[in-house]
Amino acid sequence: MRWIIICIFLFTAIESKSQVKGFEQELQPAVFSLTMVMMHDVVNPPAAARYYTYSTLGAYDFMAMLNKELPHPSTLFRHYRELEINPDVKKLDVGFTAIYSIYEAGIELLPSGFMLEKQQAAFEEKYRKKGITAAKLEYSKEIARKYVAHVLAFSKTDNYNKLSARIRYTPSKQPGSWYPTPPGYIEAVEPNWRTIRPMLLDSGEQCKPLPPVAFSQEKTSAFHQLAMEVYEVANAASQEQKEIAAFWDCNPFAISSSGHMMVGFKKISPGGHWMNIASIASTKARLPLDKSIYVQAITAATLMDGFISCWDEKYRSNRIRPETFINRQIDSKWMPLLQTPPFPEYTSGHSVISAAAAEVLTHLLGDNFAYTDDTEIMFELPARTFSSFRQAAQEAAISRLYGGIHFRDAIENGVTQGKEIGAIIVSKLKGSVVARGPVNNR
Repeated sequence: MRWIIICIFLFTAIESKSQVKGFEQELQPAVFSLTMVMMHDVVNPPAAARYYTYSTLGAYDFMAMLNKELPHPSTLFRHYRELEINPDVKKLDVGFTAIYSIYEAGIELLPSGFMLEKQQAAFEEKYRKKGITAAKLEYSKEIARKYVAHVLAFSKTDNYNKLSARIRYTPSKQPGSWYPTPPGYIEAVEPNWRTIRPMLLDSGEQCKPLPPVAFSQEKTSAFHQLAMEVYEVANAASQEQKEIAAFWDCNPFAISSSGHMMVGFKKISPGGHWMNIASIASTKARLPLDKSIYVQAITAATLMDGFISCWDEKYRSNRIRPETFINRQIDSKWMPLLQTPPFPEYTSGHSVISAAAAEVLTHLLGDNFAYTDDTEIMFELPARTFSSFRQAAQEAAISRLYGGIHFRDAIENGVTQGKEIGAIIVSKLKGSVVARGPVNNR
């Protein structure tokens, strides 16, 4: 009897693997379609990371159910429970089910999710023409929707729906406190994001950074020196530094003003940039679909937790932006190279989430993983090549100094904060009894 069970399991595993072959090429377009809708909706960076997490979680859960070598999300993500379902693998197409669930989750989660319906329909028609039977497609869609419904129910318990009921944020007029910046003077983004439930961290305060350099208007103070560094570096930025600043700008809604007219430019979010890096790296490593989905889902959850941790500090220290201080104390006409984002300065969000993602991707795909990042080509910016994820994270962090929107301590302490987040997540990935080390098929 035992051998019969083993044979059935092996047959199911072999059949599952045969069904996902070729679907690896469908994952990046599916995830990038989420990015395009979020760009349309001007989704802010913390919320974008949350959407990526829940949009990929159903596919990850489904694949982990079939491949016991992957750590199941219920063993990693706080309060997440395994969906008690036993689908008949012979009646569905594994690869189609996984990719379809990403589109389905995006449709249900995103404000303009309906924009994904045409892509989802085109995806289905493509594989209908490739010979997947109508019955198999319908059963695959049914299973995908069950996983998405399970994830959606989980997402509704993370406190996101309570944000609108919280007290509206009012900028402080105290010296050294954050105040809205030009040209849009947009109100503070997600001041209560610290209340969102993390996926892998215990709380937003778990990786609390060192306090920022104390605010001071004295020209001999450490803070004034920080401001002078931003002012001087941005003013003397080399062409390469300007290109680095632009490459990592990732401002979802930059505003350009001309006289009385303002024009908005929509860009990819910081998390969206790192999700695409995860796709680029998975493709280069030639990972099978299940492991590629695992990389995407863990990267998304890392980004989500990174933003929760960073935003916890941002609205605790509530620190003034370089632009505001420099205009008041050094040069009233000075403008940074990049548009200042609408939230407090400390710590640097790019530094935190980039360092965290780099640590996790290094664990999953290996150190010194060289790749070319062409994410920003759509914004007419040339691709950049990196020797490792950590090198990319360091460049993303220092780009905020070149751009004139962060002080050095926010960058350096942000990198430390991100590395700590990444280390905690990596320890959980290693500690899982079903983990088998780095996901690397090269």
